Amino acid sequence: MKIAFVSDAAYPWNVGGLEAIECTEVQELAKMHDVHFFSLKWPGMKKDFVHNGIKYHTHHDITVAKFYRHGRRSIREAIVYTLGLSRIFFYRFDYIQANEFPILHLPLLKLYCKMTGCKLIIDVLEVWDEKYWTTYLGGVWGRFGNSFALWALRGADAYIANSSATAQRLESLSGIEKDRINIFSPVINNEELDSIKRGKGEKCVIFSGRLIKEKRLDKWLEAIKAASKHVKGMRAVIIGDGPEKANIARLIKKLGLSGIVELRDFYRTEKKEEVYQRISNSKLLLHMSEREGLSVIVLESLALGTPVLLPEYSPIPNEVRNMCVVTDEVNVPYMLEEMLQSKDKSKYLRNIEGLKNFSVSHTNKFYMGLFNKLRRK
Repeated sequence: MKIAFVSDAAYPWNVGGLEAIECTEVQELAKMHDVHFFSLKWPGMKKDFVHNGIKYHTHHDITVAKFYRHGRRSIREAIVYTLGLSRIFFYRFDYIQANEFPILHLPLLKLYCKMTGCKLIIDVLEVWDEKYWTTYLGGVWGRFGNSFALWALRGADAYIANSSATAQRLESLSGIEKDRINIFSPVINNEELDSIKRGKGEKCVIFSGRLIKEKRLDKWLEAIKAASKHVKGMRAVIIGDGPEKANIARLIKKLGLSGIVELRDFYRTEKKEEVYQRISNSKLLLHMSEREGLSVIVLESLALGTPVLLPEYSPIPNEVRNMCVVTDEVNVPYMLEEMLQSKDKSKYLRNIEGLKNFSVSHTNKFYMGLFNKLRRK
């Protein structure tokens, strides 16, 4: 099969949970198929090149600073990316799998598929309602964005939702038929994670991810501040980069946490095992995000034997929440204290057998089933 993956960000040149999942998928599929990847041109990428058996096609130089404007994804860059995707018409594919964002590109891909007979698969991690769109873009533009997104999402041959919660929202908000929605998210790379030495857990709380407002690192730091008053010698680390990094650094100083909280960039991808080792050596991962489709880092932490603490408002789906410690937001500092002072962090791991549902080893089996289903239609 000849398959095109379409996503404006590509791992390892841009680090993020979605990008890591897509990288895992394309590497697995490239073992059996001719796989191409259409992306923006991140630092370190060439215009056209082959990496790990995948043929990359890039357009328009991009950086994290350009990718995010005013704390959100840049509409200008989304437009430029969409216009640059017109080069896909010079190729012929059997299947296209497109990341739902930045959404503006979806009509162009639907046109390509209509003209060529290619099957379109949309990868969906989040489905926003009108309330979220208006919060994100403002009243008029938010309502327009909501209407456009619902229209643009419809009409694909198949959808891949990363969780049951995403699948339910896709069906209820977008009106997409249930039989077109498939749930799959290959997150756990057992070969990588099994090589990490398991730590008993230092008195350390960890977070790793894109530093954006929705991750609620402000609440994260306030919880750390409250717990630090009662847990002697505790430490915390935030690993990541993004538009909120400067604000987070200022808040660390304002709360008097400079001696407790370490703020550092993502590890280079060739040293990915170092972030895994830091997670394994920590007592727990605290995740306060208010917008989350699945959360790769949560699943990786659980697979490394490090429990995860979530506030009740967390939108992380039940199949992942059931493996975590979930408590009311007010009680987060008290649960932090308990978990940090526990001698056995493993007692806070729940229903870990559920991790098998997120193994990368199922990738080619899932896609062959999906391709066969689409061919029969």
